[in-house]
Amino acid sequence: MAAANPTVFLVMVNGQVESGLFPEFNDLYCKYCFVYGQDWVPTSGLEEGISQITSKSPDGLLKTQQTLVWNFPIDITFKSTNPYGWPQIVISVYGPDLFGNDVVRGYGAVHVPFTPGRHKRTIPMFVPESTSKLQKLTSWFMGRRPEYTDPKLVAQGEGREVTRVRSQGFVTLLLNVVTKDMKKLGYDTNTLDMKNSSVIDLSEGILK
Repeated sequence: MAAANPTVFLVMVNGQVESGLFPEFNDLYCKYCFVYGQDWVPTSGLEEGISQITSKSPDGLLKTQQTLVWNFPIDITFKSTNPYGWPQIVISVYGPDLFGNDVVRGYGAVHVPFTPGRHKRTIPMFVPESTSKLQKLTSWFMGRRPEYTDPKLVAQGEGREVTRVRSQGFVTLLLNVVTKDMKKLGYDTNTLDMKNSSVIDLSEGILK
């Protein structure tokens, strides 16, 4: 008997939040979560996680010694009927300020790679900024820096255009991607990937 034609495809992602580069800060930890369209359903693994706190090498002068290494695992499988709303990984990094309060040190997001295989992604991070010098000074004294109530807003884009942000640091991901039954449903992932690019950004594309 012939096998039934598939009605969904699978995207399996595993790997790790490898490291971060934040020259001005130390003793940081990171969180990750996934943002995806309404046709996508996680079938196994974890949608979010929080890492351990990591520190730089105490005598580090070289760039590699300034790196914060987490090697924090990611493992999740999705099923979907179409690629619209392709999953994104949102990373947020936190650490202590001068008063010992945990404050955000960076937000960033990247699409899960579209092609199967091993991928490395370096994500530029940013932080929201106060709209005035007075607010900036007040937030510094109060230990309450501007931050998003929900980090998933980083991937959605709505309302982001009115937020002042500043670039701050980088986070590197290592990801292994396996897809199943995409070609049987008529999707060719080789045409979806942006090759020779370290970061995928399809904010204007159909996959957002």
